[in-house]
Amino acid sequence: MKTLILIRHAKSSWDEPVIDSKRDLAQKGIVKALKVALFTKKMVNSDAVVWSSYAKRAHKTAILFLENWGWNVSKIEIIKELYTFDSAELEQIVKSCQNDCNNLILFGHNNAITDFVNKFGDVFIDNVPTAGFVSIDFDTDSWSKISKGKTIEIIVPRDI
Repeated sequence: MKTLILIRHAKSSWDEPVIDSKRDLAQKGIVKALKVALFTKKMVNSDAVVWSSYAKRAHKTAILFLENWGWNVSKIEIIKELYTFDSAELEQIVKSCQNDCNNLILFGHNNAITDFVNKFGDVFIDNVPTAGFVSIDFDTDSWSKISKGKTIEIIVPRDI
């Protein structure tokens, strides 16, 4: 059994004229991320591998979640390829995970996340919002062989 948790970065700020990957989190995004992090604390397995996009908004979201889960932020591994908006690229990244990892948490971007959860989960989601959390279980021992899984949790800030 493999468990994948996908978390879309929190709402970002458009206040500063910076390149996309350098955009910071908006205060509203920080508040919502903290709310989701605290709500999901008991839903995550502390032996999980944690991967994040290098984009500032995704990495800071990962830090907020891990700090609020009581985890060391050094668990976060920056995966350059996670700065993608394409679900096919996201699928290749997930499928590259080592099989000794049974729990993987990814912090990334839309549309890749929404498209991925709709392809691999069994619940249609119109849009995974910022700071959205989706957990999918796969009945396999190999990440490279994941196929349709079971959507276990969908947590969005407005529902908390």
